[in-house]
Amino acid sequence: MENRRVMKKRAKRVIYPGTFDPITNGHLDIIKRAADLFDEIVVAVAKSSEKGPMFSHTQRLTMAEAACEEMQNVTVEGFSNLLVDFCRQKDAAIIIRGLRAVSDFEYELQMGYANASLAPEIETVYLMPSLENAFISSSVVRAILKHDASCAHLLPPRVNKIIEESIKCI
Repeated sequence: MENRRVMKKRAKRVIYPGTFDPITNGHLDIIKRAADLFDEIVVAVAKSSEKGPMFSHTQRLTMAEAACEEMQNVTVEGFSNLLVDFCRQKDAAIIIRGLRAVSDFEYELQMGYANASLAPEIETVYLMPSLENAFISSSVVRAILKHDASCAHLLPPRVNKIIEESIKCI
């Protein structure tokens, strides 16, 4: 019973982690849904250098901040430690994850169980994006960008502008 009381108290702040390489309309859909359910959302941009992201950590933070800047209860922070340690640092007892398709489920389930084994007091809550955003992924966006095609319809307008400006500089 004690754990439930702590969780109730701490469930006001939740963490939505990801590499966000780049942040897409699908991510923004999940963020908006979470913002309607919880008091405070921390969009946690993982450094994830081992994944070899297309955009630098600083660029990904800038894009996430631009995408979320009009949402009052959403903040953006970077992290490079274990997710459960970041959650503890932020006094958050819930991790938000998005599920688009069955293909996401196995990976997300493994990650949820791994996090639970490290921090049983932290819950993972899965949200589905709307049908119109269900197919959008950062990998699809990166593939389109590598072929110099427009992916404006898949990105928040401010993020698309940042990407277009960064491509002009290359």
